[in-house]
Amino acid sequence: MGRGSAGGKTAIPVALAVLMFAAPPARAQAPTPFGPGLPSPGVTGPILPPPAAEGEADLSLSAVFAGSNGPVRSGLTWRVYGENGDGARPAIVARSNDPAPTFKLAAGAYVVTVTYGYASASKRITMAGTANTEQLRVAAGALKLSGAVGDQKIPGNQLSFSVYVPIGTNSEGRLVRSGIKAGEIVRLPEGTYHVVSSYGDSNAIQRADLRVENGKVTDATMNHRAATVTLKLVAAPGSEAFAGTAFSVLTPGGDTIREAIGAFPSVTLAEGDYVLIARHDGQVFTREFKVESGMDRDIEVVAKGS
Repeated sequence: MGRGSAGGKTAIPVALAVLMFAAPPARAQAPTPFGPGLPSPGVTGPILPPPAAEGEADLSLSAVFAGSNGPVRSGLTWRVYGENGDGARPAIVARSNDPAPTFKLAAGAYVVTVTYGYASASKRITMAGTANTEQLRVAAGALKLSGAVGDQKIPGNQLSFSVYVPIGTNSEGRLVRSGIKAGEIVRLPEGTYHVVSSYGDSNAIQRADLRVENGKVTDATMNHRAATVTLKLVAAPGSEAFAGTAFSVLTPGGDTIREAIGAFPSVTLAEGDYVLIARHDGQVFTREFKVESGMDRDIEVVAKGS
């Protein structure tokens, strides 16, 4: 059978035409290690989410007495200072008067301080987003003061105390606090203190050195040798006192101990000898008298020739 032609043109075999218009074969791809359906990593590496910021966490605090390790259950003041990286002064970020507080703090560095009256302790801590518990040791105790004359307790409103830290041979080297009331708890660092007790507002004064121990309250009674006398200017013994009289109480050497104005002012004086001067209507009257410890009494000056 001969090869035919149409219009003098050669026919192209069908099989060849199919090959010429077929799509080119696909290139084989290497299998991905990330499994089906997952994107291949980029050229610059995997894109990961940023790490989560560290959140707040609880800081639980407590204090114990140094030496005894007994818990401090009252009288505490807590402060938490945040440390600044720029060297600025630390700022208070939290405070509490609870004996065992818990603070919620962000991650960072802090300084925790606790004060117990005039004693204190501090500690630097670092919070890292997890709960933390810290215990501070306070080297402190306390004083509780009262006064007496013999077996008789002195009413608290007639007493006042001052506490000093001795320096060298000076027992009153540095004043810690004055105006302390009888029965008041004064919290102090462990150590020895000089206590001055004033009975009344003249010269009835007692002094003592007292030791404050860790975790203990030193309860001390200051024993005074003194008495309270009532001053009177009278026309005759036992008669009514003159109003508006000016009194001066002097030592035998002439030093003024106390001055008062009135019909019958009361003065608390240390045991000893005194001179009383009474001035009324331009006249001056004197008398010597003696104060014996615990013997409260009237001291009358007789206005002779009145």
